[in-house]
Order: sequence, then C-alpha cells, then structure tokens
Amino acid sequence: MTTELIFGIVGGLGLFLYGMQLLSDGLQKITGDKIQKIMELLTNKPLMGVATGTLLTSIIQSSSATGVITVGFVNAGLLNLKQAISVIAGASIGTTITAQIVSFRLEKYALPAIGIGFIINFLAKKRSYKYFGQILLGFGILFLGLYTMSNAVSPLRSYAPFINLLTGISHNFFLGIVVATIFTAIIQSSSATIAIVIAMSLQGMIDLDTAIPLMLGSNIGTCITVLIASIGSSITGKRVALSQLVFKTLGVLLFSLFISKFTYLASLTSINIPRQIANAHTMFNLIDTMILLPFLNVFVKLIVKILPGEEIILKKGPIYLSKDMINTPSIALSQATKELVRMGEMVENMLNDVIMSFIQNDLNLLKNVYLKEGVVNTLEKEITKYLVLISQQSLSPTQSKRLTDLLNIVNDIERVGDHAENLSELAEEKINEKLPFSEKALNELKSMFSKVQFSLNKTILALKNRDIELAREVALKEDEIDNIEKGLRNNHINRLNQGICYPESGVIFLDIISNLERVGDHANNISLMVIDELSQS
Repeated sequence: MTTELIFGIVGGLGLFLYGMQLLSDGLQKITGDKIQKIMELLTNKPLMGVATGTLLTSIIQSSSATGVITVGFVNAGLLNLKQAISVIAGASIGTTITAQIVSFRLEKYALPAIGIGFIINFLAKKRSYKYFGQILLGFGILFLGLYTMSNAVSPLRSYAPFINLLTGISHNFFLGIVVATIFTAIIQSSSATIAIVIAMSLQGMIDLDTAIPLMLGSNIGTCITVLIASIGSSITGKRVALSQLVFKTLGVLLFSLFISKFTYLASLTSINIPRQIANAHTMFNLIDTMILLPFLNVFVKLIVKILPGEEIILKKGPIYLSKDMINTPSIALSQATKELVRMGEMVENMLNDVIMSFIQNDLNLLKNVYLKEGVVNTLEKEITKYLVLISQQSLSPTQSKRLTDLLNIVNDIERVGDHAENLSELAEEKINEKLPFSEKALNELKSMFSKVQFSLNKTILALKNRDIELAREVALKEDEIDNIEKGLRNNHINRLNQGICYPESGVIFLDIISNLERVGDHANNISLMVIDELSQS
C-alpha cells in the first residue's frame, strides 16, 4: 500500500504540475507572450495594479511566477513598491482560478482532452491552433493528475496515523495552517496543495472545517518562491517579497478571528465540498485584497519600517528629455547628451553584473541585466525620437554635426547593451550546464573584461565631461583590445586542439571574447566622435 500510495501521489502531483505548466505556456503563447506589455498597463492607481496582477496570473497560472516577475521589474526600476504590492495582491486573486477549474470535477474529460489536444498540437500547421491544442492537452493532463491523486489517497481513509493527523487538524486550526505552509513551501505551488486538498475531499476524507486551515496555510507557503527570488535583489525587491509574506500572514491571522463565520459563508456557496473549498480560496484572497487597498499607503510604510534602507529607483523612461527645450537646440542637445550618458552608465552596470555573474556563478545578477536591456531599448527609441525633433529646427553646422554624432552614439550604446545581453546568455549557459573553466582561461577572461571595462568607463566619462584626453586614451586602447582578442583566440584554439579544454566551454570562451571585442569597438567609436567634435570646437 505504501509504495502505491507514494507513487500515486507523487505521480499524480507531477502530472498536475506538468499539465499546469503546459496550460500556462499555451495561454502565454496564444496571448502573444507579452508579459512586459501587460505590466506596463500599470498606473499609480492600486486598483489597476490589482487588475494587472490578476490578469497576469490568470495567464501564467502561478502567483509565485508573477511574484518573481514583479521582483525582477522592481529591480529594473519599472515598478515602485506600491505598484508591486498591488500586483502581488492581484496575483493572489488570479491564482485561485486554478482551484476553481479543478473543483468542477471534469476528470472524466481528461483522456479525451489529452487525445484531442495532442492531435491538434501534433497535426496543426497554424501556430494559434497548435497553442490551442497545447492548452487542451494541459487541461487533460491536469485533470488526469487530479484523478490519479484522488485514487491514490483513497486507501488513507482506513490508515489510522493519517486519520489521527486529520483529526488533529480538525481540532487544532493552527496545526493545519502550519502543515499546509510547510508542504506548500516545499513544492512551491499553492495550486498543487489546493488540488491535493480537493482530491482528499473527493474521497470524503476531509470536510470543509479541515480543508480551510489547509487552504489558508497554502497561501502563506506560496510566498517562499518570491522570498528565494529576492535573494541578491535590490532593497525594494526584498520589500516586495516581504510584503507578500506579511500580507498573507496578516490575512490568515485576521480570518482566524472569524473562522466559524467564514466557514459557514463558504458552505453556502455550493452543495459539494470541492466547490466550497475553491470558493473559500477565492473569497479569502478577494476579501484580503479589498481590506488591503484602503490601507495600502500605511502598509507600504510598515514594510519600509520593517526593512529599512535606501531605495535606488531606476526610471524606465528618459528623465532629461524635455520637449520644451526643442526650440533651443543647444540646450536640447545637452539634455540629449545627459540622457545618453545615463544610458551608457546603465549598459556599463549591465556589463559589470555579467562579469560578476560569470565569475561567481550567480544567476540572480543576470535578472537585472535582462530587464535593463529593455530599459536601454526604450531609451534608445526615445533619445532617437528626441534628436529627430531637434533636427527639424534651424541648426548651425556645428550643431548638425553634433546631432549626427549623438545619433550614432545612441546606436553604439544600444549595441553594447545587446552584447551585454549576449554575454548574459553565455554566462547563464555556463552556470546552468556547470561547464568547467580552467584557472588560466578564467584569468584570461578577467584580464580582457578589465580592459573592456576600462575603455567603456572612460568613454562614457569622456562623453559626460567632454574630455578629449580621456577619449584619446580610449582610442589608444582599441588596438590593444583587438590584439588581446586575437591572442586569446589563438591560445584557446591551441588548447582545444590539444584536448586540454572542454569543447563546450571552449565555444563559450570564444563567443565571450568576440562579444567583448565588439564592446571595445563600440567604445572606440564613441571616443572617436568625442575627439572629432571637441577637436573642431
């Protein structure tokens, strides 16, 4: 019995989670996978944040994933703490949709859904049909997992230790919360915990009184994923993770004061227990969010007080580009230069994060790189549009030359951001695949990193301070970086030929030095334009 029970629960849970992932992927693809655009719908209005969090979680079917995405957006300066908390609150509502779907007992349609979904996904030529087939397949596997778990737990109805545990939970409200919190923290999915609770209710093993503390505990346990994601993030990212934990915990404590009334209210929503459990899950998160919204500003202050520290905010859009200055080209060009410097400092930070990630094998550092790349792309478009508006004014020959140089510099800085993203992907592959790098190879990369960092840093400073000597210093380094790249490439190819290096590591090594050499080229391009402009003034 024990073996069948364990395999049944673990296998059913695996099917459920896999089905949920397929369903999530299909929904994301069919909606265009435009998570960032959904997030950009946010305004400073908390209700809009809640709506966005609910919609996003409904699409990706995971409040934990929404929380991780939110922490990432906060780290990149795309959301402030207040906006992020409203998204997290909305995510708690969106994640209840899975429980609602599961509670309708559609397991008899599991196998037909799997069969039809597979056929559509396998045979369809049109992408939208394939995605629909994937969604149907996900639904089928999800309900097959639920059916498997339900059958697996059936023998527990006569297993004395388990009956004693359920009896203890029914008599000890907080024991149920603790058990569900720990279990959900381990599997990192409140939806899966609720699915197991519903599976047990289908076998008549638990009633609503026992299910509700388990449901409440799952809401606390799901916070662990976001807490893990916040490790190594900014102070605001850590506050977002803390806010979810505090929000859920306070909600559970508040509901515990009125638990008998809440249980009675949930019992009125349906005649069968699975539906009552799902409705209680939705009602808890909906009411909890409604209570939070009027006190959101106070809650933000509480979180800042619990976790003090200086908040560094990185604004996504431009901060120096004022259209009021367009009619004064000399000032407008200076403002555009300031924005370019800010953009340059951002890609410099991206490159630094990649280097540290590669050396320290730290994936958390790469999250900021990918998000900052989106910020850099936005700035590139905004600065270019601003410069085009300036070009429509009456400009002197000197101003026209400077405007042309700035347009080229925008492109060079944006390309550095692209190379930083390429390097991030290489670092991610190296870390995930645990690819070995010899001490000599790492030292060679550190040396080239250092040279490129120097050139990029000095060229941004030269642009910022209009310093021709710094720009000339960068220009002199160009040949040195090219020669280093050639030397390292030849040395590494020799090591590969001698069988000293691991082939997959060797490919990454060569790609890294190639990207770094291109970063050096773009830094040199900027320095040459600074030299050209200042030497003529």
